[in-house]
Amino acid sequence: MLFVDSVLLLAVIMLSFSIRVGHFYLPEGVLFYWVVFSAPIVAIPIFVRFGLYRAVIRYIGFKELWAIVQAVSLYALVLGVIGYRVADWYMTDVDNVVSSVILINWLLAIIAIGGSRMIGRWLLSETGSRKRTNVVIYGAGSAGRQLSNALTQSNDYKMAAFIDNNAALLGQSIHGINVVSRHDLGRLIEKKNVTEVLLAIPSLTRAERNEIIHFLEPYSVLVRSLPSVSELAQGKLRIADLRDVTIKDLLGRDSVAPNSDLLGLNIANKVVMVTGAGGSIGSELCRQILALKPQVLVLFDQSEFALYGIHKELINVGMTNVQILQLLGSVTNYKRLSHILQRFDVNTIYHAAAYKHVPMVESNNAEGVSNNIFGTLTCAQAAIDHGVDTFVLISTDKAVRPTNTMGATKRVAELVLQTLAVGCNTRFSMVRFGNVLNSSGSVIPLFKEQIKEGGPITVTDPEIQRYFMTIPEAVELVIQAGAMAEGGDVFVLDMGEPVRILDLAQKMIRLSGLQVKDKLNPNGDIEIKFTGLRPGEKLYEELLIGGNVSKTNNPMILRAEEEMLAWGDLKLILDELEQAVDSGDQVKLRQLLIKAVPGFKPQSLITDILYEA
Repeated sequence: MLFVDSVLLLAVIMLSFSIRVGHFYLPEGVLFYWVVFSAPIVAIPIFVRFGLYRAVIRYIGFKELWAIVQAVSLYALVLGVIGYRVADWYMTDVDNVVSSVILINWLLAIIAIGGSRMIGRWLLSETGSRKRTNVVIYGAGSAGRQLSNALTQSNDYKMAAFIDNNAALLGQSIHGINVVSRHDLGRLIEKKNVTEVLLAIPSLTRAERNEIIHFLEPYSVLVRSLPSVSELAQGKLRIADLRDVTIKDLLGRDSVAPNSDLLGLNIANKVVMVTGAGGSIGSELCRQILALKPQVLVLFDQSEFALYGIHKELINVGMTNVQILQLLGSVTNYKRLSHILQRFDVNTIYHAAAYKHVPMVESNNAEGVSNNIFGTLTCAQAAIDHGVDTFVLISTDKAVRPTNTMGATKRVAELVLQTLAVGCNTRFSMVRFGNVLNSSGSVIPLFKEQIKEGGPITVTDPEIQRYFMTIPEAVELVIQAGAMAEGGDVFVLDMGEPVRILDLAQKMIRLSGLQVKDKLNPNGDIEIKFTGLRPGEKLYEELLIGGNVSKTNNPMILRAEEEMLAWGDLKLILDELEQAVDSGDQVKLRQLLIKAVPGFKPQSLITDILYEA
């Protein structure tokens, strides 16, 4: 750039003289040497001092252009002083035109020096344009403009347009990019090959975000989004802040502000134990419990791998004032549980340990009963024997009028706690909710993997529906519900509206920028195949057995009044169940589950792998 600037400055000053006198003019004599040598000799040190040669041409912006104006202005001023002195010393016949030349030279030099860099930036940006992704930014506000600035410095993206719902902005231009209506998106996709829409309105409510995403769904574009205002760190936006819009953005809801008193009631400065600590729900319980500052957090799990993972994660949080303990063991081992509760004087237990995968438990009925029913019973008895204050069971909507062994075992576990709560100092409660997003074994991670592999996506039935909730929201409500317990309470979380799994699959395909392949669109990308209901699976899930419910202090948590068995009657069934498990009597086991849970209507015959009809 030194050589280019020198040539440009010489050309500019000679052009300035020519413009002033009205014809091509080449200075002669002493004035010629002044023109040839003074311009670059004066300018280059000034340009170096102002950092013009440190700026990267590809990323030149307003600050660099302002530095050019300042540097050229100082150069023109110094050169003008020299020009006056030369004209005065050597009594040249052009001293009367020097003042005009100074002004013309200043303007032309700004254009030449600044323009050369902008042309260089344009040429460099065009070099990689063939490989760049054409994008549209949805939102022409502050975040959208900052994101646009970031994109101009990227080799990966090329801006096609801004989209905004504000009619006052339509037809205007920001950074040379037009602002258009969202109804022009189809035209942009066709004419400019737009493949991504970047949602840059961090202040949107979830309902507003959902409306925009629903609008974008029919288009074959990948939708990416900036985080919400609460998630954005202060400072300049980066392209790295963008994340793919996921199904969580559509299924999640605007959260209700938690009751901080309830959150900390059973946790703050207490010894808290989480069984199944390495699972989807258990691990999130551990994260939120740690943030509420217990005295000791006991992580209990039978999976060495899962326990190691959550313990390592929590240790890295750096809360040195909380003792975090990792303990291996099974919830069916009373002696192990007894030693732990006695050693650490546990105040609160969140019982998340369970086998929950419906087809898996259908193939392993005896283990499902052993872990889900007798594991809960063993934990509860140990809690009573060692004076635990609060015991919260993580239950499921599949416990309501179950059609599978897993749901039936969870309902029996609820009955166990309801019965033990009578006349007991330990406050037992259970919290019942539906599917959580991205939990292990759920359809969403499966669909993601199937889309990544090019399909097909497998859906069991076109009409199957499920309730969904984010894991953090569910856990936050579980903690609050447990704090409201009086003993034997069955809490039910408001899951919102059920979602049809077929619709879920179609949305995930479209959010990936792909098209559904079907009879109407045989050239689509991802096919959806129906495989039929699996053993124990039902089309619709429910949250309430009866209609007797009451509100709590949190509108997202309901208290259900449901029937229970007397301990004597339940104990007889449990004893027989234990014998059936020990003997591997699958027929007896099923009969006893139906006896304990009259609403249990098995959807399939016995499919346990060890069962011989």
